Amino acid sequence: MPIIINLDVMLARRKMRSKELAELIGITEQNVSLLKSGKVRGVRFETLEKICEALDCQPGDILEYRPDES
Repeated sequence: MPIIINLDVMLARRKMRSKELAELIGITEQNVSLLKSGKVRGVRFETLEKICEALDCQPGDILEYRPDES
C-alpha cells in the first residue's frame, strides 16, 4: 500500500503511549493499534484532527505517500 502511517514514530517522538493517545482523543486503544499498523481502510478527518492536536503535529507527519515500485 502506498500510504504509510507513521503514528508509531510520532508517538515515540512525543514519548506518549498508545493508551494515553486513545484516552486523549476518545477512541479505543485497539483502534489506535489498528491505525498504527495500517490495517484500516480510512480515518475520519475528525479523528486525524484530534491526533494532530494531541501530538502537536501536522497530518503529513503521520501520513506518507510512497509510490509502488512496480
